[in-house]
This record gives sequence, structure tokens and C-alpha cells, in this order.
Amino acid sequence: MVEQAQAVVGPSIRVIGKTNTQVPALLATPADMQLAEQGVLALGLQAAQVLTDLEKTGAIIVAAFSDPGLRALRARVSIPVLGIGESVFMEAGADGRCFGIVTITPDIDLLASFTERATELGIGEQYCGARVTQSDGQVLLANPAWLDAALSTAIRESIKDGAQAIIFGGGPLSAAAERLQPQFSVPLLNPVAAAARAAFKG
Repeated sequence: MVEQAQAVVGPSIRVIGKTNTQVPALLATPADMQLAEQGVLALGLQAAQVLTDLEKTGAIIVAAFSDPGLRALRARVSIPVLGIGESVFMEAGADGRCFGIVTITPDIDLLASFTERATELGIGEQYCGARVTQSDGQVLLANPAWLDAALSTAIRESIKDGAQAIIFGGGPLSAAAERLQPQFSVPLLNPVAAAARAAFKG
């Protein structure tokens, strides 16, 4: 994800990644998101302090699709804080465009949170819903060819739902958006890239 953000902002801006080691690599349930919040807040506060000490300008990107800890961190620091979920939702819904989400996490509560997020951001009527891959998410992440095949099926289903743009719902899926884009005419939106563009206007 650091590499993807760096590619968006270019060589004049340095992207540094910090990993929350207290949570699973794939946040698949609301409980995972709640667990992630404390780690995100701690890492974000550290990053903000480093920037302050070095008298540098910058921004913080929360690189988890449900943006755990985003609001709490924004309330505690003076620099911009962006979430990959919020950023890509706003990019997807720009100009009244209808959009869908493809994801590998089938948790019902998590899927419901996507609808809630779209409504909170004022683009609920444009949201066409989520399509979930059929195989186990961890297995797919371990095999990019299987992941791409499963996501392609979900993308076609989302297009049938009326999506004019499709969000890849999860930070670990971001690279797949770039790989699959040549196969589809609708925009496949990488959440990490969306947040990098929003943060640095790249």
C-alpha cells in the first residue's frame, strides 16, 4: 500500500508506512475494526508528533477500508487525516455517479456498514450495493490469479447492478484494481490511491 500511495504522489513526497501489529492482516468483522482503533490512534499520534518535531508538513492516511479510528485521530491532531474508505467513497460518488463495491469479506454487519457510510457521506442513493467473492478471503489473498478471477466475477455482477464505478473494498485488494482495470470500461477504484490523491492533490 505504501508503494501504491508513493506512485500517486510522486518522488517529491515521502510516504512512510506503519503497521498496526495488534490486529489481523485482514480486518473482516466489526470486532476487528474496533480492535484496530486503538492501534490506529497510537500510530497516528506518533506520526503527528514526528512531523511536528521535524517541522514538516504532511498528512496521515488510515489504510483500512472501514477507517477505524479516523474520527478520534482527527480530533486529536492538527494535520489532515484521511481514510481510504471515506476517500474512495467520495471519489466514486463524484458527479452523481452510481457506484458499487466488490470485496472478499462476507460479514453481514460489515457489509451493512458500507450502506451506512454511503448515507453518512450524502451519497447513499448512488450506492448500488456490494458484491462478495465466493471463496475464502485469506485463500484468495495468497493467490493473485484466483483473487483476480473471483473479483472479475464480482465486478461483472456489480456492473449488472448499475454501477458506473466500482470500489475495491479493502486495502489488500488495491493492487488488484490496477491489474484488472484494462479488462473493464468502468473505473475500478483503488482506495489507497484515492486517499493519496485526496491527501496531496496529486
